[in-house]
This record gives sequence, structure tokens and C-alpha cells, in this order.
Amino acid sequence: METNNNALTVEAIVHAPVEKVWEYWTLPEHITKWNSPSEDWHTPSAENDLRVGGKFVSRMEAKDGSFGFDFGGIYDEVRTRDFISYTLEDGRKVEITFIPQENDTKVVEVFDPETINPVEMQQEGWQAILNNFKKYAEQQ
Repeated sequence: METNNNALTVEAIVHAPVEKVWEYWTLPEHITKWNSPSEDWHTPSAENDLRVGGKFVSRMEAKDGSFGFDFGGIYDEVRTRDFISYTLEDGRKVEITFIPQENDTKVVEVFDPETINPVEMQQEGWQAILNNFKKYAEQQ
């Protein structure tokens, strides 16, 4: 990834094997169940064409209907159960690494921040989504 010096990192250790973590991270029927930063947000729909050049989009909305947006991009690199990189629609880059650790999986996301919201808010939001993923994957 051509990371800029401002790239942010979030990570979590998920108490599940990498095969399960990969499946829950990449399949739309699972993405819609964990992809939100808080209880008042949800992802009512997700599409994922997981291949180089493939597109993905997740519709993220406030549950009260006050705000929503599509989060999407195009895959630059996909290595099954190991690594994903993509470019968001606004040109920012994201890398996700899945590191097996015995029966656990360390998930590390490195992403370019956008310029509208404070960096701390973005870091907290991405970490909250990753924490929600961890909780979902461990409960299944």
C-alpha cells in the first residue's frame, strides 16, 4: 500500500480460527450483522465481489433514518485468509491483514483517514466496527 504518513491502524484479536474470521468478514450475509460502530447504526445491505478489480458496497444507516451512506470501493489485492487491500471511492487506501495465532486471528486494518471528520473520531469509529466484528465472530 502506498501509505501516507497519516494512515491510521486499528486491530483486534478475534478468538476464532482464521477460516471462520475470513468467512464472517467477507460474506454479505455476515457483514450486515456486524458492520456498524454502535447500536444505533446498522448495515441493511451489503454486496461483495471479493476478487482483484471486484467491487464491494455496504449501505450504512442510522437506525432512526436520519442519515445513511454507501461505503464501497474496488479490491486491489486479495489473498484468501491472509490479506485484502482496496481503494475507496474517494481514493483512500485500506489494507486488512489476517494473522493466525493458534486458534485466534489477529485482524489489523490500516486506512487513510478522510479530511472531513477529526482523526480521533475516525480511529474510534473504525475500532468500534472492528470490535463489533470481534464480538459477532466470537458469538457464532
